[in-house]
Amino acid sequence: MEHVPAVLIVDDDPLHLQIYGWVLRSAGFAPVPALMVSGAVRLPEGQTIDVAILDHRTDNQSRTVNAAELIRDKFPNAPIILLADLYDMPVGIAPYISTFVCKGNPDKLISALNEYIY
Repeated sequence: MEHVPAVLIVDDDPLHLQIYGWVLRSAGFAPVPALMVSGAVRLPEGQTIDVAILDHRTDNQSRTVNAAELIRDKFPNAPIILLADLYDMPVGIAPYISTFVCKGNPDKLISALNEYIY
């Protein structure tokens, strides 16, 4: 049986989780959505995660860093890809992030996932 890479998606917008889920499924990945609510995120239990995607723009940037710390603690071997509207890596979150991809470019996101998974 072929391994389907599991991709954790952390975002504070349920619609974004749904959209990224569709994009990931269509590219052959297994999306694992995690909704961030008031800065708190419940990460999946008993799940192997190959790579994580974290939305940079949440209601509070320090909460985004906290989410990255939680992901790193729970899934230490999973690279974290930051989705951002920026052209440079934000300084505070940089130690936790493997790379970042500008939002609205699913082809680059899939390319980054493939780079870190395969």
